[in-house]
Amino acid sequence: MTSFLGWLSALVAGVFSAHVLQKLCFPFFWRDLVFLLRVIRYGVRLELFKLTSSVCTVLDRFTQQAQRIPNKPFVIYDGGVHTYRDVEQRSNRLANVFLEKVHLRKGDCVALLMSNEPDFLCVWFGLAKVGCSVAFLNTNIKSKSLIHCFNCCGAKTLIVGSGEVKLQTISLSPLCLPDLAECLDGVLTSLLEDNIQVWTMKSQSEHTHMHTLLDKLDAASDQPVPAALHATTSLKSPTLYIFTSGTTGLPKAAVITHLQSLKAAAGLWAFGATEDDVVYIPLPLYHSAASLIGIGGTIHLGATCILKKKFSASQFWNDCRTHNVTIFQYIGELCRYLCNQPKTEVDKVHKVRMGVGNGLRQDVWREFHSRFGNIKMCEVYGSTEGNLCFMNHIGKIGTVGRSNFFYRLLFKYDLVKYDMVKDEPVRDQYGFCQPVQKGETGLLLSRVGILSPFFGYAGSKHLTEKKLMRNVFVKGDTYFNTGDLMAEDQGGFICFRDRVGDTFRWKGENVATTEVMETLGLVDFIQEVNVYGVEIPGHEGRAGMAAIILRPGLVFDGKKLFEHAMRDLPAYARPLFIRLQVMEMTSTFKQQKFQLVQSGFNPSTISDPLFVLDYQQKSYIPLTDLIYQSIITGDLSLAF
Repeated sequence: MTSFLGWLSALVAGVFSAHVLQKLCFPFFWRDLVFLLRVIRYGVRLELFKLTSSVCTVLDRFTQQAQRIPNKPFVIYDGGVHTYRDVEQRSNRLANVFLEKVHLRKGDCVALLMSNEPDFLCVWFGLAKVGCSVAFLNTNIKSKSLIHCFNCCGAKTLIVGSGEVKLQTISLSPLCLPDLAECLDGVLTSLLEDNIQVWTMKSQSEHTHMHTLLDKLDAASDQPVPAALHATTSLKSPTLYIFTSGTTGLPKAAVITHLQSLKAAAGLWAFGATEDDVVYIPLPLYHSAASLIGIGGTIHLGATCILKKKFSASQFWNDCRTHNVTIFQYIGELCRYLCNQPKTEVDKVHKVRMGVGNGLRQDVWREFHSRFGNIKMCEVYGSTEGNLCFMNHIGKIGTVGRSNFFYRLLFKYDLVKYDMVKDEPVRDQYGFCQPVQKGETGLLLSRVGILSPFFGYAGSKHLTEKKLMRNVFVKGDTYFNTGDLMAEDQGGFICFRDRVGDTFRWKGENVATTEVMETLGLVDFIQEVNVYGVEIPGHEGRAGMAAIILRPGLVFDGKKLFEHAMRDLPAYARPLFIRLQVMEMTSTFKQQKFQLVQSGFNPSTISDPLFVLDYQQKSYIPLTDLIYQSIITGDLSLAF
């Protein structure tokens, strides 16, 4: 008996010691294990799709949900409730119209230019039901980029939404286009000459060459089209094209396969969301966050989403209380806008328990928690076209993701040393990259393999190849270059540091410096231009700035430059600041850009003339110390 008690005591002491050791050395072990098991479970399901050559796509999942919970609200928009059955039947009608009237066929690519509205989803699903791939066009798009987008993905049909679109701006006065169709002004003739048919969801179109879909819907059947039209046997089949800015300037069409869309759709579920959740989506549907994670995640769960035409800080919490929102999607600046709203007594009166997004700064994160309650903020890291995703399922402030031994076994990634001045990875005497130590900042590379394929960009093998690095650690290996500088601490938490190369991020959009340089270079008084991003206190990302050299004998014209930028650049890509300078011929182009970024836009420390974008005066006006201080202190609003 004594020996048994001694054995039992030793067992209890051992278990207790192991528990204490686990808490001290591996505090997130069980949470990591549960999360990893969910990921593996879903991964096994995807592997079964491969083995059986029978893929249950996001569209198939939606159809299943429409049969299982037909009367459950799927989308609530502007006070209107659209059930799973409603969207299923309307998308069926559209699918029949696409087949019989628009004469679309399986394998066609169709471009979609629509702002956030329920018909975005109905058209998307209707096109998918007839086997078409869909290209989501950014509603900020300009004429030159629009033509380019069609050339990339090979679309021969364009569908234009019915709603108004607010063009977002980065300075004093937001501008508004009354209709999405006006985005086509100046290019409609070119589209028609290229045999691209244009249809609109408006009941009537002022454009004589636009066909309307609505007058054909009432007579269309709401019965499903043959399932064989959209059935697929391969996870690698393209289903969407989502455009992302890149170093080449013009938008690049990232290929989104069924594999990527299914992975994204499981994101909310992986974070612990259920069918009882109500998801708030204020982000644009043409981006992958809202469409793949938000809408796809809602479908995967069988939940309800609140779709907003655009984000409104003043309406956000009232919306959440009205609709009992439990999960919301965000980008970093969205949370800052919420924190900047006047405080109220009901700031913590809501049912929101989780936020899912990216780009949340530590200071805003802490303030958000302090003011609105302990909402779990789940950061997600990953580019639209990338082959790697980090998820901060722990909710640790200031980190974009979590890694551990098991994650590294499944997904091979590395952080390598990067030379900021030369703007390239550091390589050793043998030509191989050098990994950084824990806690050090390095360029994030993700190995391309069976579990993490890279599908590249439509219409350009060259652009796809430019995102790849070969012979990184050994001859023959291939890695996807994220273009992001990251750091991983001793605990396995991943932190974002900065972007590298010829892109920067501003107001939730990637700005391609090459596109801006080429556009500004067409202005008659500009000889040379160098575009880069500068940090502004209190704002996420970097604001655009252009250092220009004037042609001999010509002078700077702020109004002409303003008109040119307004006409040919999307709002987020227009330089907020201009710097007139003499090119330093002793420096390389990359070295000078690095120095320009470091020097910022402070007129008291820069001798070159500086100008700032002013929407009220419709010009670039001199940047004075007073204006500079107003920007720094936040007194001058950088409206968006």
